[in-house]
Amino acid sequence: MRDDWTNSDRPNRRKVLSYLSFGAAGAAAAAGIHYLNRQPHLAVARAEQSTSSSGSLSTEMAQLSDASLPPAREAMPEFQGIQQWLNSEPLTIAGLAGKVVMVQFWTFSCINCQRTLPYVVEWHQKYASQGLTIVGVHTPEFPFERDIGNIQNALDQAKITYPNAVDNEFKTWNAYQNRYWPHLFLSDRQGRIRYDHIGEGAYGETETLIQQLLAAG
Repeated sequence: MRDDWTNSDRPNRRKVLSYLSFGAAGAAAAAGIHYLNRQPHLAVARAEQSTSSSGSLSTEMAQLSDASLPPAREAMPEFQGIQQWLNSEPLTIAGLAGKVVMVQFWTFSCINCQRTLPYVVEWHQKYASQGLTIVGVHTPEFPFERDIGNIQNALDQAKITYPNAVDNEFKTWNAYQNRYWPHLFLSDRQGRIRYDHIGEGAYGETETLIQQLLAAG
């Protein structure tokens, strides 16, 4: 945890997440996630199509227009101030042009993060060959989460093989105006943010949007 944070900037400890479903939009309202002092915009995608267990894209998805997706937002910020890259050479958002990119903020002792990891690992296994790149951004809450050996052990235990950036100085965290663990961002192939989700849940919605973005080109 950074020594130069003021009390208003310091992240609160984790609390239990609860979610309420809101109709066809499939929106999940997250309450009690660890946060700093400002909420980023949360875009919610409609989950109107079923998820394929094989990960293949249906003919209907292949015909989706860009208008069926959540509106394009700002460009995905670049990775900044990364101490070390694990499972990868250094990456840049610019270098990932043409890919659908998921950036996943997490820290290994966070129970909410731990519960999301099996889904993220599965998405990597199912969709990497189709053009999805997942990048974990490991930003610590506690001092022991800064240790590279501890982070690598956590990657091994969770069977995480996709790239992970060690963001010990919170530079990338701040570039994304993030305040939460876990928090994922998803961009289209043009590098524009189309979706973000805070906390656990919404796995079906997220996977459906991954499929839509891969099909949209």
